[in-house]
Amino acid sequence: MTSEIETGSGLLPVHEWGSADTEAPGVLLLQEIFGVSDYIKQRAADLHALGYYVIAPEIYWRLDDTELDESSPELLPRAMGIVGRLDWDQAVKDSVTALEYLKARGRGTGVIGFCFGGGLGFNVAAVSSPDVLVSYYGSALPGLLELAPKVRATSLHHFGNTDAYLDVDAIVPGLGRDDRVEIHRYDGAGHAFDNPLPMFHHAEASALAWRRTEDFLARHLPTSQG
Repeated sequence: MTSEIETGSGLLPVHEWGSADTEAPGVLLLQEIFGVSDYIKQRAADLHALGYYVIAPEIYWRLDDTELDESSPELLPRAMGIVGRLDWDQAVKDSVTALEYLKARGRGTGVIGFCFGGGLGFNVAAVSSPDVLVSYYGSALPGLLELAPKVRATSLHHFGNTDAYLDVDAIVPGLGRDDRVEIHRYDGAGHAFDNPLPMFHHAEASALAWRRTEDFLARHLPTSQG
């Protein structure tokens, strides 16, 4: 189901899983650079099955010409071109608006982001303080580490040890060492290892990371199903 959230400068389209009227905690799910793809929708459905009310906003909604064909060999360069046109600060503001919508329900909130969304979620958590943050290999993290002291949410980060896009060794120390930050690294896994596309997917790392995500959420953002 889709709905819209007023941002003050237009209506942000969001995909919904579940009802805002339930007692379920709310999860803001932030997309990869490929948009709210079938993969992101599946992860949203997975989260909803755990007992959460989930919304996934269309972060590219202010841009023209954002159609993506996941079967195209030009998928990655095409997506990189789209995200290169995105106003990051505006994307953060839109995402914060979506999170504030969830926070107003008063039932607990989490932010979960993948790749582009992993970095965006980290920035959002520094601005608007959800209860929990789950970031999968946040692509913008190298430029956001100065925000780490402002991220008060209990956080979980996943990284592949063979990530060719991120210098994981340089990122991890900047995320903080206290008991609010949980970090897992996966041997043999590259960037975007949870994405089912063959050029990214690492089945073992994906399955283990998701089990850890489920456990983390059960401990820190429990639902009535927990």
